[in-house]
Amino acid sequence: MAQDSKPDWQHLRLRDRIAPGVRVLLVGINPGVTSARTGHHFAGPSNRFWKLLYASGLVPEPITHLDDVRLSEWGLGVTNVVARPSPGIDDLRPHEYIEGWHELERKIDRFRPEIVAFVGVTIYRSLLKVLGAERVGSIQPGFQPATVHGARIFVLPNPSGRNANYTYDEMLAAFRALRDAISAPRPDRGPSADGASAESAAPAARRSVRAGGTDPRTPPSTPVAAPSRRAPRRRAGSR
Repeated sequence: MAQDSKPDWQHLRLRDRIAPGVRVLLVGINPGVTSARTGHHFAGPSNRFWKLLYASGLVPEPITHLDDVRLSEWGLGVTNVVARPSPGIDDLRPHEYIEGWHELERKIDRFRPEIVAFVGVTIYRSLLKVLGAERVGSIQPGFQPATVHGARIFVLPNPSGRNANYTYDEMLAAFRALRDAISAPRPDRGPSADGASAESAAPAARRSVRAGGTDPRTPPSTPVAAPSRRAPRRRAGSR
């Protein structure tokens, strides 16, 4: 590859894995190089995302990134805030988070998941302003005060192998807390959007947004799961 040419993966984009009836929409920051090249979410060799899904009980059998298309079998979906792949999140620019948020909001409005789970504290922190949430010194995994189109927001630790802020056990506790949150019968949320997949068709017409605060249909929840860590923070890379 010539020095001034673009990487062979830069133009690649992942397909969302979202289907009607999704209960939990898992949201990553952006695809890593391995994910871009394989075409599957959380494909990095050191990423523990798929292991945690099974160990926590969110899925009933061991699966890998090659099975991301099956997530809808268990009421799960996956997408990213930023579609552009990169070797690490330091390559992303603030405006990309904001632009990505607008697209993510349209997906939430269309599919109406019960929970939007950001896979990484960094994502939630970067979107605090557009969510209308108060800035806090330490963001803990678990439910957060803001809601979007009736969906409660949950924060998971970034499962990247580069994330030294949480131990595996602490990550597992957060994933289990998410599992517990969806173990109850699904409430009646009214008619869903059209039956098309997010891999095709345009988003449905936008409805009113309750991003800036708590939706009256959904009471706030106390943050749960992993405690804060005192280890020096390291920036987790893309997956």
